[in-house]
Amino acid sequence: MTTATTTTYRKHYIPLESDPDVFTTLIHKLGVSPRLAFHDILSIRDPDLLAFIPRPVLALILVFPTSETYEREKAREEMSTSDYEGFGEKENVVWFKQTINNACGLYGVLHAVSNGQAKQFIQPHSTLAQLLADCLPLGPEERALALEDSKELESAHAEAAKMGCSEIPANPEDEVDFHYVCFVKSHHDGHLYELDGDRKGPVDRGLRLKSEEDLLSEGGLSIIREFIEREDGGNLNFSLLALAPCW
Repeated sequence: MTTATTTTYRKHYIPLESDPDVFTTLIHKLGVSPRLAFHDILSIRDPDLLAFIPRPVLALILVFPTSETYEREKAREEMSTSDYEGFGEKENVVWFKQTINNACGLYGVLHAVSNGQAKQFIQPHSTLAQLLADCLPLGPEERALALEDSKELESAHAEAAKMGCSEIPANPEDEVDFHYVCFVKSHHDGHLYELDGDRKGPVDRGLRLKSEEDLLSEGGLSIIREFIEREDGGNLNFSLLALAPCW
């Protein structure tokens, strides 16, 4: 993950490959019901290809190489925002500040399964259920430390990081160029939020989805298209994964 500023991390993970099987294995290991899985989205414009994705789509994870365009836009948006201080059951979304290096895939997965309808698929007494019970009453800094300190989370991530076809970096402190951003529908206000642990907090994208609309509704897709088109054709190496029912 490339960032515009230098960040000092206390912990470093081997990055996850952006593969739906890897992500699905991880969430099941953490305690999400096998009724949910991640799926590759091959097009955001072709209705025939979109029709292959099971519905409803509960979250989207966008994977892309960071670029100067992305960093400039993020810096511009954050000039007028303060650090997020939310906590507890009244949060519109659950957000985790990223304090583990090269773990943006993990944070994307956690954001996907901790919000909206996806929370209903977390099995009682599982690693994820206990982690959320511990984290939700905490502010962002304490919540981040709780993730760092979870041995169960670290073990599940390490196991998933060994999967996939990509070469595993020899040193977890080596920087990787790909970043993961999650999009979810709030269970409180129905708004579409962008969740990125490298930002100051969750970003309300100003779109309220109707009760029957999911992340692959036309409104949700328009936010993804806008995100990609900001690159002006200079960064086309995007991939998109959907959290949705199993086939």
